[in-house]
Amino acid sequence: MKYKDIIEKMTLEEKASLMSGKDFWQTQDIERLGIPNIFLADGPHGIRKQAEAADHLGLNESIPATCFPTAATVANSWDENLGEKIGSYLGEEAVSQKVNVLLGPGINMKRDPLCGRNFEYFSEDPYHAGKMAASYIKGIQSKGISACVKHFAANNQEERRMSIDTIIDERTLREIYLTGFEIAIEEGKTQTVMSSYNMLNGAYTNENLHLMRDILRKEWNYDGVVVTDWGGSNDRVAGLKAGNELEMPTTNGETNQEIIHAIKAGKIPEELLDENVDRLLDLIFTTEKVYQQPTPRIDIDQHHKLAQQVAEESIVLLKNEESILPIAPEKKVAIIGDFAKNPRYQGAGSSIVNPTQLDNTIDSLKDANLTSIGFEEGFNRYGKKDNNKLNKACQLAQQADVVLLYIGLDEVTEAEGLDRQDMKIPQNQIDLLHAIHQVNTNIVVILSCGSAVEMPWIDKTKGIVHGYLSGQAGARAMLNILTGKVNPSGKLAETYPIRYEDTPAYHYFPGKEVSVEYRESMYIGYRYYDTANVNVRFPFGYGLSYTTFDYGDIDVTKDGVTFAITNTGKVAGMEIAQLYVSAESEAIFRPEKELKGFTKVALEPGETKTVTIPFDDKTFRYYNIKTDQWEVEEANYTITIASSSADIRLTDSIFVKGTNASSPYNKENLPTYYAGDVRNVGKEEFETLLGHSVPVPTWDRSKPLGYNDTIAQCRYAKGAFARFSFQAIRFSYWFLRKIGKRSTANLIIMSVYHMPFRGIARMTGGIINMAMLDGILMIVNGHFFKGLKHFLKERKKMLKTAKEKKMHLAEVGKER
Repeated sequence: MKYKDIIEKMTLEEKASLMSGKDFWQTQDIERLGIPNIFLADGPHGIRKQAEAADHLGLNESIPATCFPTAATVANSWDENLGEKIGSYLGEEAVSQKVNVLLGPGINMKRDPLCGRNFEYFSEDPYHAGKMAASYIKGIQSKGISACVKHFAANNQEERRMSIDTIIDERTLREIYLTGFEIAIEEGKTQTVMSSYNMLNGAYTNENLHLMRDILRKEWNYDGVVVTDWGGSNDRVAGLKAGNELEMPTTNGETNQEIIHAIKAGKIPEELLDENVDRLLDLIFTTEKVYQQPTPRIDIDQHHKLAQQVAEESIVLLKNEESILPIAPEKKVAIIGDFAKNPRYQGAGSSIVNPTQLDNTIDSLKDANLTSIGFEEGFNRYGKKDNNKLNKACQLAQQADVVLLYIGLDEVTEAEGLDRQDMKIPQNQIDLLHAIHQVNTNIVVILSCGSAVEMPWIDKTKGIVHGYLSGQAGARAMLNILTGKVNPSGKLAETYPIRYEDTPAYHYFPGKEVSVEYRESMYIGYRYYDTANVNVRFPFGYGLSYTTFDYGDIDVTKDGVTFAITNTGKVAGMEIAQLYVSAESEAIFRPEKELKGFTKVALEPGETKTVTIPFDDKTFRYYNIKTDQWEVEEANYTITIASSSADIRLTDSIFVKGTNASSPYNKENLPTYYAGDVRNVGKEEFETLLGHSVPVPTWDRSKPLGYNDTIAQCRYAKGAFARFSFQAIRFSYWFLRKIGKRSTANLIIMSVYHMPFRGIARMTGGIINMAMLDGILMIVNGHFFKGLKHFLKERKKMLKTAKEKKMHLAEVGKER
């Protein structure tokens, strides 16, 4: 242990006190031993350190910070160097605000387009996500503080996220849902990992010994800190056994006592607590070193400029019919759409950043080389039809050579805590597009949203430019793309299906009650569409440019693949070349091809560059469930260099010597997985893949409700008061949506409806403890007066204990 001398001086109570927060964002300090507290803050794409009352939902405004494009946006840059630069700027701002741990990046896979938090995540591909996350981590930690990669692991839906049980086979878990974390941890060297809320194959992730001990600690040799997601601790002692050092936020000492009692009762050895304390002390002392130096001053304008550069490299040109873009200066342009004036530039929830400045299209026009003839709002942002706005927009559009139509999803549609209901753009925006098309067919759609949407209206446009959620400088960046000042170079890091029904998890998402079954296995995103030959709107890795690129001279060796790229157009540009690998064998079921490398190359007109994408330890491996380790199948492998997953430019092959492990599967028992069309996998075949039975996916309504049941389950409660409360919550949600208060309505779903009962104690900072919660559950389960009496008794006991503790501390202070 690094800090054995300090730990030997600590009392059992002091050690336990470090295992949960001091308050909502800070760890506990021990003044007599010189152990300071450290500050953790949200920040996947900007620092969210709240100046006033703390919360985890983004309700209260935070100290101003640069709002960079979200991870879903930056993923489209495919630029690791740019990711590292963003990370370094995030690290600088974190240090300036005295933040020790920045809670990001988020790295969960985009299993399904409707996951409400997809805007915070990079990709549907683990290799891509892992590489981008590692670059962020390197940048953040270069400034002396810690990044915190999250949410570990298999957290791919927001509905019932605090209690849902993810049922997934081991190979898919390893290859798809853990590989990104593996790369982020091994290459990024993150000092902190955040466990997810959900269960994984029957155990909460922060208590899951297989996940936390076998894989994270032993296989990956991770020696950093694991912190719970806020309110994400179920059994504190079980979490400690798994190596979960820090529970957040505070429980006002309640769970510390659970640890102390477990040690005194001989349930766990004190040495286990010492190990956890040692790792946490290392995080505290290493991240505090930076504050021994003068606090740096942030160049706000310089950071804003980087935010603009990042947005420019991440914007994706999806359609450019008749070369309508870039727009010539003499063309008369009509600007239509609410998002042009009030940009949709970030997500909602715990990642909300209070920007240092915010560009919008209308105010930025004076610096753009565009001839604007006016602006019209065109539609109501939150979906209400308004014919007056539509008519005014059409009148303006009639006078223009080109219409720039700014549409997308609003802030309450994509938000932490709830999943989207569909993949559609609001109907009032589509109606506006159709109406404008009747008077002017030269329409360029500028899209603002954080995840994939359906585009049945695509034939009504000549151009589509996707800005995703491009941060505080996104509006100016978009104008630079539209006018050709900057050549678009972004490519999609997720597939855009033609319709939601085409997606592989369509029948399995989301899990509604007890569990969610990942029956599609490893076939997510392009892995499914390419294998099952399903047509898509835009493939993974797709993006247009104002120039063209040729590929040639492929050379494959045991170390990697080398090839040449030439800019064959008339303007400078950047091309993202992608390496895909396919096994020429049918012994083990696999996707048609898998991304195993990429590079972004800048080229002047006529310039040729020779580039190499190296192979690594992940290029040919697969996880063998019989040997319980990574193996290489001996076979010929097709090496593909592509401009997108559907745009193959060069191919070659190489023979790879294998590890001689026997096949883990009987092909006859898994016909759907070998065929790759996994939209209708039967229960029996999925259980064969799992190697065990699936749990019953529905609630047992005959049992009394307990700690891990949710408020939503009060509809089945035996207590009339609980059923009445449930109906009141449902009515409040309906009424708030009806009167247009959608953000407030969403909060009810996020912070109440799907909250497990234990969350009432874990998220209230000790205001309600578990003993009081027992009284609440008695009321819920039909024992109103008994429960109320118990609740009041335990509350009185808690207040008395708190008063005695305060008096004791005051006496100790006087003695000092």
